[in-house]
Amino acid sequence: MKPFTLSKAALALAASSLFLSSVYAHADPNAHAIDDNHKRLAARQIQQAAASGASSVTVTSTPPAGSTTPGGAGSSSPAPAQGTTTSGPAATGTPPTPTSIETLPTDPFATIPLNEITSGAPPEATPPLQTTYQAGVTPPVSGAPVLPSLTIDYHTYPPENTVPPTDTPQVAQWMQEIQGIDPAILAITPTVDGTCGGDPAAAADTSRCWWTCGGCTNATEDIVTCPDKLTWGLSFDDGPSPYTPKVLQFLETHDLTGTFFAVGSRIVERPQVLQATYMAGHHIAVHTWSHSVPLTALTNEQVVAELGWSRQAIFETLGVSPLYWRPPWGDIDNRVRAISLAMGMRPIIWTRNPADLAQFDTNDWKVPGGIVTGQQSFQQFQSILTNATTLNTGFIVLQHDLFEQEVDLSTGYSIPAALAANFHLMDINRCQHNDPSAAYLETITNKSAIPTYPGAGSGSSNSSSSGGSTKNGGLGTSGNGNGSSSSGSTSGGAPIKVGLEYASFVALLAVFFSALLL
Repeated sequence: MKPFTLSKAALALAASSLFLSSVYAHADPNAHAIDDNHKRLAARQIQQAAASGASSVTVTSTPPAGSTTPGGAGSSSPAPAQGTTTSGPAATGTPPTPTSIETLPTDPFATIPLNEITSGAPPEATPPLQTTYQAGVTPPVSGAPVLPSLTIDYHTYPPENTVPPTDTPQVAQWMQEIQGIDPAILAITPTVDGTCGGDPAAAADTSRCWWTCGGCTNATEDIVTCPDKLTWGLSFDDGPSPYTPKVLQFLETHDLTGTFFAVGSRIVERPQVLQATYMAGHHIAVHTWSHSVPLTALTNEQVVAELGWSRQAIFETLGVSPLYWRPPWGDIDNRVRAISLAMGMRPIIWTRNPADLAQFDTNDWKVPGGIVTGQQSFQQFQSILTNATTLNTGFIVLQHDLFEQEVDLSTGYSIPAALAANFHLMDINRCQHNDPSAAYLETITNKSAIPTYPGAGSGSSNSSSSGGSTKNGGLGTSGNGNGSSSSGSTSGGAPIKVGLEYASFVALLAVFFSALLL
């Protein structure tokens, strides 16, 4: 009998099928999700392995106006934490000045040509973690408890990648945290599906300060920029994933820290990756349990469950509870905002240019699904850098570490381009002028800065909102004092909802039949 082997084509087909099982995909907020599902599924299936030739776009290495010497607050990584370490590349400082897209990837981890970063590319080998840690190791965050053991029974957690059930003792306990919220805020009706087109009445209701439809943000509570000009608050969404170690290697090489918005369902799959991220000095924040449904479309109990289980997974893996979080797709309104604050977590979204409302979204999440190419995503990022020089503040960009294409873009092109142009890169907690200890409940020293809802009777909206507007939204202040900007952002879109069981079944069939054809 012929040996059972898989060709690159078979693996690519299987990878395309497995992509369906991800619930992080995005769509146009004004489109109907079901129609878009079919169109984008077809696009993924017919996308070829390579895009046609890369265009040569020059990237300036001249410092932008107003730039200062790198190395400000938060620009360096903390001392290495104690652990079992395999030697990695030493920090090399600022990379050589690039002259075009083709010459940008000077880092040894970035080996994928830009025109080959596409949905049809064969799966890449996943890099191993350079460091793993034992229980009892001291983290690099001042005052942090020692690293816990990973002998946790993760079967006690809800089903992965779906909204958690609400009839559990854990959710009942977490519901006590939101008892002080103004009943009028909690009574805000959930949206139909988290999209503007799916719920035009809610989209027209400016009193709810719905970020997805109009870009409304809370000037006091929402973080959407870094205070200092030309500073990029570096972040990665949707991990930990098999490709997160490549990001960690790259950031270590360039002595950078980032904020990692972690999905609870993926934490319990890869707790060692999250531990390695935390122990390397990066900032860990919540990105919900399932990342499957926009939070504004959920009930109060479901929102609490999504935030609570992700926070719990991080606590059991790291021993600390994050004080920051990012709503999937940026979908937040006054109700969701109040719930998160009452649970001790401040929202972080991403920036847009107030001049033309352009989002600081790399569109890297569109590459695995074949919606855009790697070249188009990088061109979008170049526009972001251009817009960033016009701001009086720093900025925050949406990018991800779930799929190989996203990681190839950030480590091979986007981050090197920003470094070459002399932007200052650091995690979002540091860019807010915070010490790393300010990111977690167990380590923060200024207890008045812990996010909190101000209490009953203060939750009504007090002003109208238009696209990109900001307002207090009646949520008051929680003593952050970190200068978060009022620059809003429009929606990155609503999710494509795909049945996980069906997608996994299709993936297995793809592998099986591809093997038979060999």
